[in-house]
Amino acid sequence: MMHIALHEPEIPQNTGNIVRTCSASGAVLHLIEPLGFTVTDSRLKRAGLDYWHGMDIRIHKNVDAFLQSIPGRPWLFTTKGSRPYHEAAFADGDCLLFGKETAGLPEHLRAAYPDRCLRLPMLPETRSLNLSNSVAAALYEALRQQGFPGMG
Repeated sequence: MMHIALHEPEIPQNTGNIVRTCSASGAVLHLIEPLGFTVTDSRLKRAGLDYWHGMDIRIHKNVDAFLQSIPGRPWLFTTKGSRPYHEAAFADGDCLLFGKETAGLPEHLRAAYPDRCLRLPMLPETRSLNLSNSVAAALYEALRQQGFPGMG
């Protein structure tokens, strides 16, 4: 099972779309506070549609509490990553960590895990990809490497 973590997400529709992706893949979703919305936000619920039931969503007060709770290795996704995501060897239980939409992951996190900072390749003039698209691309690469366990 893979884990997806959103560090201080700001846009409820992105998180709702990520709920759908996690539901389709069996991934656990971790939300690290502060959040830019409430979990009862109608935009969040609408984007997640009826995928909320049965989802394993865990909310953490801060990044330190989150890091102490995950069973596998954290992989940090950032436009400042030193290598492309497809070069990482993902394993069951690993966690893919993404930053907030307007600022990405804080420098202190990137500095703590320099060998785990990954990027999605894109043209140089592109600032970044949408958060929910980035999560989907990274998660499905991790699942592909594992043979899409339990998926048809």
